[in-house]
Amino acid sequence: MEKKKEGFVKKNRENRPNSQVAMKKENRPNQRIKQENKPPVRNNRRPKTANNKEEVAFKKEKLKIIPLGGLQEVGKNITVFEYENEILIVDCGVSFPEDDMLGIDLVIPDFTYLIKNRDKIKGLVITHGHEDHIGSIPYLLKEIKVPIYATKLSAGLISNKLEEHKLAKSTKLHIVKQGDTITLGKFKVEFIRSCHSIPDAVALAIHTPVGVIVHTGDFKVDYTPINDETMDFGRLAELGNKGVLALMSDSTNAERKGYTMSERTVGEVFDKLFVNCTKRIVVATFASNVYRIQQIVNSAVANNRKIAVSGRSMVNMIETAMKLGYIDVPKNVFIDIDMINNYTDEQLVIITTGSQGEPMSALTRMATGEHRKVHITANDLVIISATPIPGNEKYVSKVIDDLMKIGAEVVYSSLADVHVSGHACQEEQKLMLALVKPKYFIPVHGEYRHLRAHSETAKLMGINPKNIFLMSNGRVMEIDENRARLSTTVPFGKVMVDGLGVGDVGNIVLRDRQHLSQDGLIIIVLTMDSSNGEVVAGPDIISRGFVYVRESENLMDDVKVVIKKQINQCVKNNITDWTTIKTTIRDSLREYIYKTTKRNPMILPIIMEV
Repeated sequence: MEKKKEGFVKKNRENRPNSQVAMKKENRPNQRIKQENKPPVRNNRRPKTANNKEEVAFKKEKLKIIPLGGLQEVGKNITVFEYENEILIVDCGVSFPEDDMLGIDLVIPDFTYLIKNRDKIKGLVITHGHEDHIGSIPYLLKEIKVPIYATKLSAGLISNKLEEHKLAKSTKLHIVKQGDTITLGKFKVEFIRSCHSIPDAVALAIHTPVGVIVHTGDFKVDYTPINDETMDFGRLAELGNKGVLALMSDSTNAERKGYTMSERTVGEVFDKLFVNCTKRIVVATFASNVYRIQQIVNSAVANNRKIAVSGRSMVNMIETAMKLGYIDVPKNVFIDIDMINNYTDEQLVIITTGSQGEPMSALTRMATGEHRKVHITANDLVIISATPIPGNEKYVSKVIDDLMKIGAEVVYSSLADVHVSGHACQEEQKLMLALVKPKYFIPVHGEYRHLRAHSETAKLMGINPKNIFLMSNGRVMEIDENRARLSTTVPFGKVMVDGLGVGDVGNIVLRDRQHLSQDGLIIIVLTMDSSNGEVVAGPDIISRGFVYVRESENLMDDVKVVIKKQINQCVKNNITDWTTIKTTIRDSLREYIYKTTKRNPMILPIIMEV
């Protein structure tokens, strides 16, 4: 049969002049004449080559990578990937207020760019369930409805937030597994098993029309993880062999040489501290560190101790992790915090929040004797299983001092290996670069010094310095298989959350708060006759945070004299505008108080008219 087919084909080829194809060729000159009077048609075809062949090629758009948070800072991680008229968002986190952000609860990214381009957004993809990667999701969803894709534990933690903000019914939350690939428009997102201090962490391989972008998320290389699931090195190497356009990699520990220790090493230290200990044990750690909590549980069970939990975030995290199967614990090990007085000290472990010395945290209240249910004594062993985040050192030191003054034994990271980081050090970062072999490298997640140190490591691994980009929030990177460059900027910044208010506290309000906190406030209240400008009542002086009025009566009397003098001067000059009178009082009083006390309180004149 095959031979007959071949002969049939040859016969047709020999007879081709009589075919319709031949007729079309013969008529082609006439067709050209007809087409000469038609307007030229523009297309994307390349000119004919030397072989007189036409190659059709369509010019691709460039991929835009736009970090809106998380660069040159720690926290508030959110990155936008934009191709043509489609947008993919990776992570949506918060950061915590700095010392000068008085009264602020949270700091979230500026979503202006996303709100403006809401119709382009295809989805929000989450790398893991830490607050600096999921904390801003409710605030984004109040502005934009967007589907969310996350692994099981991350989705569980997000679900709790949606319930709290009454957004659960209106939000599409999709659970994915490590190894899954989803399609969002022109983006294909592959979830690669990773390793971090929280279960279900993933790296992302984002397949785009211009190439593959690998985003590591937060990661460490742990060859002996608690859940026995190591990072998927094979898949990362496979992507690297096929060709990765760009790598965006965690830079938190880029200044640290060597390797990050395995989480199992902490469990070994716990076992040594728990064995033969006759004291009550209190362990403070991050609520999100599920692996750490599992190891505390293991040591407690091995030593026949019951576990009580203190701190709302810790309670919520443990309940969610247990419900989803991420903490393995026998029945009746956990007890209510109200039941601790029914057990002896050597039968108890208390897991608590406050490892960073936060002023209102459970451990801080225990240390100051203000906790309603837990009272620290000399028969307590307190383990602080964390290292201070930069800026929190003084708070942690104060908590340690307060605990020691009570007589408690305190073990912290300077005395024993009771904490290991969840982020990769230099040798692990080198391994990631060696596996992925990217053309372009973008260090992410860290302050400028961390990004800079990571870029130096990349240079050692053979990455061309011209292909390394130290980006900043809001800066747009345009990239394709041939070229990458930094172009324009988009709106970005810090939006402050104070109570239920989002964005209503800005720099001016913070400046006033700082002024009040440093110098205090003086309020001048007086009543004036609107017809002639004479003072009918007052002035009365109210001082807050400046001086105590009763102890500074002479100063207050002098202040009243200055005010009356200025008002009389205004009356003489026929000045009846209240704004001008207030400004005159404020300026003269500020000058007098500074000359007298070398202080600069906020001065607030209030004039009532009759």
